[in-house]
Amino acid sequence: MTSIETASSSKPTVAAPRPRFKVMSLSDAAATRIRDVISAAETPIVGVRVGVRNGGCAGMSYTMDYATARNPHDEVIEEKGVTVLIDPKAVLFLLGTEMDVKTDKFASTFVFNNPNQTSACGCGESVAITPAAPGLLSIKDRDGG
Repeated sequence: MTSIETASSSKPTVAAPRPRFKVMSLSDAAATRIRDVISAAETPIVGVRVGVRNGGCAGMSYTMDYATARNPHDEVIEEKGVTVLIDPKAVLFLLGTEMDVKTDKFASTFVFNNPNQTSACGCGESVAITPAAPGLLSIKDRDGG
């Protein structure tokens, strides 16, 4: 007579995912303004897309546009009831950034309080940004921490 061994019924343990760096956070004012922008859009959008591009007198500028769909490699920020999609090429330039809104007597605009920004041109339209080294961010800058 032969004996048959059965596989153990215990399930393999899966390691908890590593904490992810928090790419960007939103001020209450920025979240409110993004909600207003989304509700005023003429076509259905899933959120706003933020990135950086080369150009301007300081070297780079921030970009922001309607997002009609999520791209497979977007970094998705869902905070305070809004969705912000980060272009994957911009992640290291935006790590630790807070998006806010600045309002003065004549205008209201989004501003990026970016710890990686090293300078800005006088007109404020372009900036110099050094990519972040992820290992240098503190634990408090991680999601959930």
